[in-house]
Amino acid sequence: MSTQGQIITCKAAVAWEPNKPLVFEQVEVSPPKDGEVRIKILYTALCHTDLYTLSGKDPEGIFPVIFGHEAVGQVESVGNGVESVAIGDYVIPCFVPQCRECEFCKNPKTNMCQKIRLQQGRGLMPDGTSRFSCKGKTIYHFMGVSSFSEYTVCAEISVCKIPKTSPIDKLSPLGCGVSTGYGAVLNTCKVETNSTVAVWGLGTVGLAVIMGAKEIGAKRILAIDICEGKFEKAKKFGATDCLNPRTLPEGQSIQSYLIENFDGGFDYTFECCGNVETMRQALESAHKGWGVSCVVGVAGAGEEIRTRPFQLITGRVWKGTSFGGWNSRDDIPLLVQKCFDGKINWMILLLIAFLLTKLMMLLIVCILLLNVYDVLFPLGSEKNLIFFEKKIQI
Repeated sequence: MSTQGQIITCKAAVAWEPNKPLVFEQVEVSPPKDGEVRIKILYTALCHTDLYTLSGKDPEGIFPVIFGHEAVGQVESVGNGVESVAIGDYVIPCFVPQCRECEFCKNPKTNMCQKIRLQQGRGLMPDGTSRFSCKGKTIYHFMGVSSFSEYTVCAEISVCKIPKTSPIDKLSPLGCGVSTGYGAVLNTCKVETNSTVAVWGLGTVGLAVIMGAKEIGAKRILAIDICEGKFEKAKKFGATDCLNPRTLPEGQSIQSYLIENFDGGFDYTFECCGNVETMRQALESAHKGWGVSCVVGVAGAGEEIRTRPFQLITGRVWKGTSFGGWNSRDDIPLLVQKCFDGKINWMILLLIAFLLTKLMMLLIVCILLLNVYDVLFPLGSEKNLIFFEKKIQI
């Protein structure tokens, strides 16, 4: 029976308020309007940003909301004027749209399309309304995606078509974590062969940075984390060295240690924790004269980064990245092809995701924002739905 043009009632994990467990609810998903696509979510991943916003620290956080922004789905129906995707297509919805028409899309220096930015930041569709409702109340969208629902509605300019032969159960992390870290190396910093690289934080984003640095041919890649259990996986991705900052000699800063023991610092450093202190450490551990430090992690509302101006005057550069600099609709298909070609090590990412499933669900319930990032699960899996109901339902 066709559902096109009709309201769909389905299950979704709703965050009614910050810092509280998600609740599985029956929600109504309205049909797509002009320029919109309704998607059946097949697989989704949990990103640290979902947890960050759930914590109440996100300045743009709005409730009640349906989280989730890393997913693979299938087009269920389309609104008027939609031409780039059709019913039945497999797609990856992206939190960074690409209209190809705005000032930002036409500028090769950025990937930050602004066509729907204002309304997306308000948790709304481009026309200023929501497609979700529950118990008579409006439920807001999250980052233009909202994949913790069996069905969602996205703007066409945020939807990337992928080949029907794609391994759809493995590609959800391309919606954010993997693409962000990988692109920070290739696009934002353009790391060169034989460079030295240091990475703070070994979640999915940090591991993707390491993967990109290895692909480029970095000669030394230092993985930094306070959890030494992550070091083995970091080495599988390409790390040549690992460091737990808590093991340094008492009284010595990590900046001074790295400068003394790694030839004056690193050509490139990447902060993937979202901690303003480690952002400073990463900058000040970049090599004097030419070192580049990239802020990849997202800090809490009101947080400010600090350093002495002399650090910048002496040649270090501070950069930031969003979605790794990728142009979503143009580049996601290229990243999928890289998976086929073996350049993106999605098999290890998938292994990590499945191993962390129960841990990540527990983290949602307890609101423990630890430095672990993605979990992949099929929304169509009855076993996982039952698990979610038991662990998340109030």
